[in-house]
Amino acid sequence: MPAELLRVIVGGLRPAVRTPGKVGGVLGHLGINVPDLGAAKRYYDELMPLLGFEPFLSTDDQFAYRPVAGKPGTYVFFYPATDETPHRGERTGLQHLAFMVRTRADVHAVHRQVRAAGGTVLHEPQDFPQYPPPYFALFWLDPFGIKLEAVCHHDR
Repeated sequence: MPAELLRVIVGGLRPAVRTPGKVGGVLGHLGINVPDLGAAKRYYDELMPLLGFEPFLSTDDQFAYRPVAGKPGTYVFFYPATDETPHRGERTGLQHLAFMVRTRADVHAVHRQVRAAGGTVLHEPQDFPQYPPPYFALFWLDPFGIKLEAVCHHDR
């Protein structure tokens, strides 16, 4: 991994404010294996800008996104899967990824993109009263069966 890339991933995020007795911080990055890197890149290139992410890097064996405009947050990397077993959220490991968006209109924009891409919507955009309010969200599966969520924690 190039030194500059490592510096950005490890040290490029603003450090969390530490309070004695409290643990704080930002998750540095997530790595997701997909069975078809090219198809995943095409899908996520359309989706991630709607979720507040921009391209970070793209090579033959990986691609990644980072929060837009240098904002602190988690980078998301995609790698080729070496095991052909399909992803299932019921297994040990990743259950789903939730992306926070600023407005309910953003949730609806993601919904339109998911539908346009032929995605499988699990829960249409709606309020979820079983979660601490306000909780307006959409749940869907990406082309590889990974459960994703766009959630707005505001009434706007």
